[in-house]
Amino acid sequence: MNPPPTAPVDPRIYLAAERTFLAWIRTAIAFMGFGFVVARFGLFLRELALNHNVPGALPDHGLSQPVGVVLILAGILLNLIAAFRHRRYVQALNRGELDPSRSPAFSLWVAGFLAAIGLTVVLYLALPQP
Repeated sequence: MNPPPTAPVDPRIYLAAERTFLAWIRTAIAFMGFGFVVARFGLFLRELALNHNVPGALPDHGLSQPVGVVLILAGILLNLIAAFRHRRYVQALNRGELDPSRSPAFSLWVAGFLAAIGLTVVLYLALPQP
């Protein structure tokens, strides 16, 4: 049951919402940082092959840069979605509406996206290069 709109909301609820928001921001920053690393991974492998005089340096399959860019864009999108959701939640708290039955679908989509990117990188590293 929701408290009446005139009842003060416990400040711990606001602080918990703030911590959740900051956790999503940290996740988005990690996405962008990991995206940068992945985007530059192909360059690192080519330089490593050249420095160790590997005949026929590793061919550039062009997978690391697009995957890295997708991760960076996902981090930007995640920042925007986190800000929107936080704002909407705080506004609901200010109106006296506390809806604890929020769907975990967004978190599950983020986890699935990370798993798909991780699988792509693993396959890229595990499959023999032509």
